[in-house]
Amino acid sequence: MPSDIASTARTVLTDPDPFFADADPSPGSGADPAALSLMSFNIRCDTAHTLPGQADYWPERVPALQAVLAEELPEVLGIQEGLGHQLAVIEEALPEHYRMIGHGREGGRRGEHSCIFYDSRRLRLRMWDQFWLSDTPTVAGSATWGNDVTRIATWGRFEDNCTGRELMVVNTHFDHESENAQLRSAEAIVEHAAREPGLPTVLMGDFNADAGASGAYSTLVGSGTFRDSWMVAKQRLTPEYGTFPNYKDPVIGESRIDWIAVTPDIQVADAAVNTFRLEDRYPSDHAPIQATVRIS
Repeated sequence: MPSDIASTARTVLTDPDPFFADADPSPGSGADPAALSLMSFNIRCDTAHTLPGQADYWPERVPALQAVLAEELPEVLGIQEGLGHQLAVIEEALPEHYRMIGHGREGGRRGEHSCIFYDSRRLRLRMWDQFWLSDTPTVAGSATWGNDVTRIATWGRFEDNCTGRELMVVNTHFDHESENAQLRSAEAIVEHAAREPGLPTVLMGDFNADAGASGAYSTLVGSGTFRDSWMVAKQRLTPEYGTFPNYKDPVIGESRIDWIAVTPDIQVADAAVNTFRLEDRYPSDHAPIQATVRIS
């Protein structure tokens, strides 16, 4: 990627939340106050052709989506496929001290978002930006690697108010059809991580590629840049369900196309595939995935 990606970063010198300085660490950090809870969740965009009663009908999925977010309250939440009105639903489900970074993939509020929501009591945002997964990463809406759908990656650099350490969080959504686009996207993520050597980095997203059996996975994890949180977790809280059950009950052994990956300097305490449903209603066609991590 051209070096001008870093130069466009939006720098944040002060946290907009007045409560961060003297608040206790947020719920979910467990017995270890340095533990950080993560969730990646493709919430499935609201499509116009769905009808009431169908599993994909957005208005009837909202209660389940809000319920699982309110129950888990991840300190870092990366979502994929969020349209503007869907982001408002997520904001309603989270406490008022949560903040969001990210633009639509067509620029501004247009198109699907791969946003990062974060607990501003726990994390102080230093800077953020996003880039397009293409040969022109600063051009909104660009797609040049064989994919018909525009793809993006959103990143934020944070200071952990609990530990004083800095970390990078990257949230992305790879193409679902072009393997070349997946590979090139993985290479772009690796190059982005290399710009900040030694900075602990969390990568999360819907990669549309099987963990352990795809070129994108080999590029990201096989290269040693990242480790698969599921594989290195000290404890797995659920069976290894597939992460795209498509509104059906999750199946053990199906593909994990949603991952949370971390650089080697981040320890993973536990990992899970969340199978939450509310009154037989699944919140999305994807299952949210979670991990609890700690920077070494």
